[in-house]
Amino acid sequence: EKQLVESGGGLVQAGGSLRLSCVASGFTFADYAIGWFRQAPGKEREGVASISNAVGSTAYATSVRGRFTISRDNAKNTVYLQMDSLVPEDTAVYYCAAGVEPYYISTILGHPDGMDYWGEGTLVTVSS
Repeated sequence: EKQLVESGGGLVQAGGSLRLSCVASGFTFADYAIGWFRQAPGKEREGVASISNAVGSTAYATSVRGRFTISRDNAKNTVYLQMDSLVPEDTAVYYCAAGVEPYYISTILGHPDGMDYWGEGTLVTVSS
């Protein structure tokens, strides 16, 4: 069974940090690009960050650039999202997803429907 499992969410004060993890199983992780997406209550799902399969090229949404860092460890089938300087507007359910790598890794951010596998999400709540 192809699976992605997120962890690391929780409640944090504004200005704090969290590190999300996403562990993949059931498919060849290293062959796929990975994206982190989030969905806040009443809002559409938005792309946050993406990373290519092997070279490690990355892309970020403007709203998180300079605060979030995406990375991956193919030996562990895991992708991470380090989130620093959190603000209340970052409150959302965060999802990781795997998909075929596009020509531009940033393309993933605007096309969640193009991803093949999704996790169930982990809730991040940032208090003011």
